[in-house]
Amino acid sequence: MYFTLGDIILAFMFGGLCLYFLSAIRVRELAVQAVAKAGREDDYQLLDQAVHIRRMSLSRDPLGRWRIWRQYRFDYSYDGVERRQGHVIMLGKQLQAVVVSDQARTLH
Repeated sequence: MYFTLGDIILAFMFGGLCLYFLSAIRVRELAVQAVAKAGREDDYQLLDQAVHIRRMSLSRDPLGRWRIWRQYRFDYSYDGVERRQGHVIMLGKQLQAVVVSDQARTLH
């Protein structure tokens, strides 16, 4: 059985696509963990236990290497009633920021 150059290139492309998909799933899991940790520290709860990809691009890390920059959206609540939206930014597998609005303070 012989493989043509086209078959080999196709196999490498398929393998690369599989590796990207697995990496994207891992980065998404890291984003969920980061938001949950920030929620425990800032006293809000992550609703639906999920983040959703909003934007994706290429960007350089502090060492000048190209990484995939991703912005995920998530829903959260301070009181369990009012649903708000925040976002988390990942550069490669590194957390860049978790952005939420301040809780509305009630003055008595």
